[in-house]
Amino acid sequence: MLGLPKGSLEDSTKNLFAKAGWKITTSSRSYKPAIDDPDLDGRFVRAQEVSRYVEHGFFDCGLTGYDWIQENASDVVEVCDLIYSRASVKKSRWVLCVPESSPIMTPQDLAGKRVATELVNTVKRYFASLSVPVDVEFSWGATEVKVPDLVDAIVDITETGSSLRANKLRIVSTLMETNTKFIANKQSWANPAKRRKIETIALLLTGALEAETKVGLKMNAPRTALDAISRAIPALRNPTVSPLSHPDWVALETIIDENVVREIIPQLKALGAEGIVEYPLNKVVY
Repeated sequence: MLGLPKGSLEDSTKNLFAKAGWKITTSSRSYKPAIDDPDLDGRFVRAQEVSRYVEHGFFDCGLTGYDWIQENASDVVEVCDLIYSRASVKKSRWVLCVPESSPIMTPQDLAGKRVATELVNTVKRYFASLSVPVDVEFSWGATEVKVPDLVDAIVDITETGSSLRANKLRIVSTLMETNTKFIANKQSWANPAKRRKIETIALLLTGALEAETKVGLKMNAPRTALDAISRAIPALRNPTVSPLSHPDWVALETIIDENVVREIIPQLKALGAEGIVEYPLNKVVY
């Protein structure tokens, strides 16, 4: 039984599973997906709740943020990191923010003041660790608009910081970094058959994420240029070299970061490579 995050991560999660080899389909407003694997069943629930349901055994495994594992103090197995989101492949941050014009410069300046957040337990623990007394209240959303009229500061999540800048907010401190994690129930992890399945899912999801920033590249090249071309290619490993029917030519194939392709292809062409083909990847498994 698989716990999947409903909401902002839903589409990106289904896309990630599709690249990993599992097709997950849902009907409108449905929380019970169809998965093309007879060994898997699942439910879409809010990411805030996934870790609790995994800990309690309703889900054998699931995907949720590290922030919600900490917020719920869930006792689960953290199988692997899956750094993806609706907007980027970077980790997100929970940050303490005040209006740009606020005189507050440090967390200590908030002593006796009010802070709004969705991450209530974590924020309480943070200020308790600093011995700073604050009133922490739960925010149901649109947290950015509550300062300075309703509260003195907020703790909110950000990926790029654009929403904070748009609302004229200034970051005072960072409480934690977070990303999606694949987690498992401890009893399920101890079951050999379930653990094998969970580890397979983790392997292929990780491989699908690795492939998102990489492409395959293959080409033909004169054997005399092989050393120069091999040095020019920033490969994961040494490129695969295969003989061609013409003894003076070889075929090369490798995997490289997508953002260097535009620079490397003209260089390869200048070194004598021909028939250069770039192709997308679904998974890269180390």
